[in-house]
Amino acid sequence: METSGAATLHENEPHRNDLAQRLNWLRAGVLGANDGIVSVAAIVVGVAGVTTDSGPILIAGAAGMVGGAISMALGEYVSVSSQKDSQEALISKERRELEEEPEEELEELAAIYQAKGLSAETARTVALELTKHDALAAHLSAELNIDETDIVSPWHAAFASFVAFLIGAVLPMLAILLPPENIRVQLTFGAVLVALAITGALGAWIGGGSKLKAAVRVVVGGALALAATFLLGNLLGASGVV
Repeated sequence: METSGAATLHENEPHRNDLAQRLNWLRAGVLGANDGIVSVAAIVVGVAGVTTDSGPILIAGAAGMVGGAISMALGEYVSVSSQKDSQEALISKERRELEEEPEEELEELAAIYQAKGLSAETARTVALELTKHDALAAHLSAELNIDETDIVSPWHAAFASFVAFLIGAVLPMLAILLPPENIRVQLTFGAVLVALAITGALGAWIGGGSKLKAAVRVVVGGALALAATFLLGNLLGASGVV
């Protein structure tokens, strides 16, 4: 059976760069949704500890949704912009070194592959062939584990965080506003904790960790946040401050 070099890559199989990119986006989405759930749930439950009136709860929850989503998006944009600037600076540096010191860079690339276990002769052959094919890509991959075509986008990251936060925030808003007043807080607690268990387990599945441990961690943290804000609302309401 005849084969070619291109045939060694399975057509429908995800490979390292593509898979890593998808997992990063999925992980960011899960974390954003988790933040939306906890943040807005804490706000609406805290207000519900003061009043059973749906108006103030809706206003506070909506403000928390919009403000939290914008804050998440801004934070993600700043963080990813810094990462992008760093990647681009490294790429520019490597490109300049290849132009000014090609022989030194070739020896450096050969040394990297020799350190990985190849013989000196084989390592130099590999370095020569990779340099002829795409010197910059070879050095970025071997030295920095960077793909020039896979630079992160701050706008994409910001948008993903914004949407994920809003999606997560919808659950506590519905849970606190739709049920009857006498059971709305209890139902919100239950719905939020179940949702946190799911997002915690999903995040662990993405990262390859223990789904049970992750679910327990986020559920305990979420429960503490809800209990603290509800008690604070009750205390403020009982004290007559609000």
